[in-house]
Amino acid sequence: MKIAIVGVGGIGSNVAVNLVRSGITWLRIIDFDRVEPSNLNRQFYFYEQIGRHKVEALAENLRRIQPEVHIETITAKINAENCCLLLADCNLIVEGLDQAADKKILLEKLGNERLIVSACGIAGMHLDNISSRQIGNCHISGDFITACGVAPLYAHKVCTVANHMTAYILHVWSEQHANSAG
Repeated sequence: MKIAIVGVGGIGSNVAVNLVRSGITWLRIIDFDRVEPSNLNRQFYFYEQIGRHKVEALAENLRRIQPEVHIETITAKINAENCCLLLADCNLIVEGLDQAADKKILLEKLGNERLIVSACGIAGMHLDNISSRQIGNCHISGDFITACGVAPLYAHKVCTVANHMTAYILHVWSEQHANSAG
């Protein structure tokens, strides 16, 4: 199974760490952004990586966990023109984008043909209402209430949502792995 992570900020970087630590050996990570000091409280980056492209810094961090992991890095912003090309050979796409317009492009272009794992409501402190929903080919985790602009982002909530997403991805991966082996 080929897994792409589009947007490697709080959700994307933490899902990537979880997947590599769980034995996933192939990832494509896509982001245009650079590491900033404000990212360090909830994203898998370090102080000395400030200013570097997130995909390069994350690939380095993931290889420190598992040197044999295959990571394709693409420094680009997903848009309507490049979306299908960059994700053509991926079975599962982790959506970790910040902007609603970018999420919409991804869902409109690929939502009918690929499995997309996404987040909704990752801000704030409360973990009480975190759940997951399946809507067509899209699996969504979060509280479905708290938007990022409404409340601050805290590591414990971002990571909890990323863990929910990872659990679903590993479930899909194990089912596909079992089907291909048997």
